[in-house]
Amino acid sequence: MKDASLSKTSSGPVTKTRRQHPLALKFTSLIVEYHDRLHHVTTVMLNRPKKRNAINAQMWKEIGEAFRDVGSIGDGCRCVLLKGSGKGFCGGIDVTDQNFFAELSPSENNDDKSSQDAARKSLAFRSQILQMQDAFTALEECPVPVVVAIHGACVGAGVDLACCADIRVCSKNAVFGVREVHLGLAADVGTLQRFPKIVGFSSRVKELCFTGDDFDAEDACKIGFVSRVSETEEDLQKNADEICNKITQHSPVAVSVTKISLNYSRDHSVDEGLKHIALQNSSALMSEDVMKSFMMSSGAADIEFDAMRAHSRL
Repeated sequence: MKDASLSKTSSGPVTKTRRQHPLALKFTSLIVEYHDRLHHVTTVMLNRPKKRNAINAQMWKEIGEAFRDVGSIGDGCRCVLLKGSGKGFCGGIDVTDQNFFAELSPSENNDDKSSQDAARKSLAFRSQILQMQDAFTALEECPVPVVVAIHGACVGAGVDLACCADIRVCSKNAVFGVREVHLGLAADVGTLQRFPKIVGFSSRVKELCFTGDDFDAEDACKIGFVSRVSETEEDLQKNADEICNKITQHSPVAVSVTKISLNYSRDHSVDEGLKHIALQNSSALMSEDVMKSFMMSSGAADIEFDAMRAHSRL
């Protein structure tokens, strides 16, 4: 897809000089920046290429912090493109980072009875698991859609992370794997809960989770885990950009409420979902974006949607 096709719309590529994102200098394991061509799109890149973007404790915390902020701090973001640097998207958890397992290690203080008691150690460790879960859940709770572009390896925690995105696309060389069973544990930060809801509780899903076997891009698309497979990594970038660009053409209010409703309806009955969207739209339909959208549908040019306000926080 040529850049020129993107530049025809008001939400397409408009700037020649890239602005610095407010979060640009906040992180060491992530690169957060405005897209170089697409207005209203923020790119978040996992940036530990020498470690195949294996997630250590620092990156894990930064992922949560980044997605709790992006799109909600008045940064003009209407869509996030998540990707990985280097040869692959994410090689899973960085098992060499002892910060993950410090609470499970035997205490050097033999007089500390609480460190020897299994129940006390379990309750102490539980808060870390919840913290790790919350960091990835931040993608789901991000007020704007998150599109993840996957190339190369996406295994273990990489699958957990991808499950939290709203849209997943990949290149033909992508390899996926729910490999936690190979480490002697059950996946505990989202795959076992989200993966079946994305693709269904099929025999294939249970086979992949029980065996830890890898599956390729074709299989991922066949079961519905990804919506597009690109021949090359260059094509992957173009396809991901196209999706992000289309999303940002629409009212940010409409897109945000759509995401809220989809996520709510996933975990509730149809009747509950209908009542929920009725409540949401009773206020959202008051937006002037509705009239602007009608005008755009009628061929009006140069329609601009107002920026979303920063979310109020204590």
